[in-house]
Amino acid sequence: MTRLKRLSRTLFLCLVALLSPLAAASAQQGGPFAPRLIVNGQAITNWEYDQRVRFLELLNSPGDIAQEAITGLIEDRLRVNVARNAGVQLSEEEIRKGMSEFAARANLSAEEFLAELERGGVAAQSFRDFVAAGLAWREVVRNRFGPRAQITEAEIDRALALSSRPGSARVLLSEIILRADTPEFRAQARALAARLTREIETPAQFAAAARQYSVSGSAPRGGRIDWLDLSNLPAQIASTVLSLGPGEVSDPIPVPNAIALFQLRAIEETDPTPPETLSLQYARFFLPGGSAAEAADVVARLDSCDDLYGVARGLPEERLRFDTLPLPQVPQDLALELAKLDEGETATLMRGDSAVVLMLCGRTAVLPEDADRQAIRLRLFNQRLASYANSWLEELKADAIIRKP
Repeated sequence: MTRLKRLSRTLFLCLVALLSPLAAASAQQGGPFAPRLIVNGQAITNWEYDQRVRFLELLNSPGDIAQEAITGLIEDRLRVNVARNAGVQLSEEEIRKGMSEFAARANLSAEEFLAELERGGVAAQSFRDFVAAGLAWREVVRNRFGPRAQITEAEIDRALALSSRPGSARVLLSEIILRADTPEFRAQARALAARLTREIETPAQFAAAARQYSVSGSAPRGGRIDWLDLSNLPAQIASTVLSLGPGEVSDPIPVPNAIALFQLRAIEETDPTPPETLSLQYARFFLPGGSAAEAADVVARLDSCDDLYGVARGLPEERLRFDTLPLPQVPQDLALELAKLDEGETATLMRGDSAVVLMLCGRTAVLPEDADRQAIRLRLFNQRLASYANSWLEELKADAIIRKP
């Protein structure tokens, strides 16, 4: 064998050894256009998943981006299918306008936004599909729930009176928080919440159900929460509470990783306080695999949010997170817990097999601006429409057949 042949054979064998793991991985994953997940018989491809992950990373999306990508793609499939069955068809002009509106949130034109996405490896078609799914869903929701979401003059009067005097109302609530952080738990929670809504007629029945089913820290107290300022609650929950009479139970409200039920025990006006909550500053310390007892040990070392830096010293950066967000942008499950806290107080949240210590660092307040009746009507209408839409989407996900290929 000549030297050239020996060299060629050696290079060939090295190349085979180098490519074998890649080939195996490619065969296992099936390539970029192989199905990653099947939703009601329709595939979500590896390419779509990778594109959504990159898109969320460019948007600096919080939380578990991989899970958010899968959840978002599943929901988009369901939205598009519902819109198609309802005969909703979007024009290219409507889609382009929607893309421009989304880009404007970042103070960019659609062309500038697409250029930024392209630099980050996100194809224009991926962004277009994302926007189109949202627009089609919005049209379906308006057609389906618009008549039911109409706001009465009495509701505007009540909201105007309360919003014109921030802090002038507070509520006594009981809560049932049902775990829904996996498709299986979500389906179980949806069915249980519907049954509890039908069956609960008295505060005693609600308290018994809270002790039996709720995963909230209030469960041992029958779900009872101390007085809360209405302005501290997430907008969707506040608007739902305002529609209840004493003793009434709300419809199920989807919140991140859970489904919530609330019973109004009392509502009263208080002396007006000048400030209205504008934003919340809060911290989360994550205890992967941690228990409530371990979280209690952490809480015992805390007097203020600054103390968390000492607790987290030497640990991975992702174990401690600080956020400052306008109240409407705080995830509803966190906003509900933070509404119960004063500055420097903590709550322990269980997330599957892990614990999270949540601490309120502060509230930033602003004096309210005058609002007209039409603005209040639109706000209440959008809140009610969003509540209907979220509940419907949870039903669609619970009924969907979602499987791996």
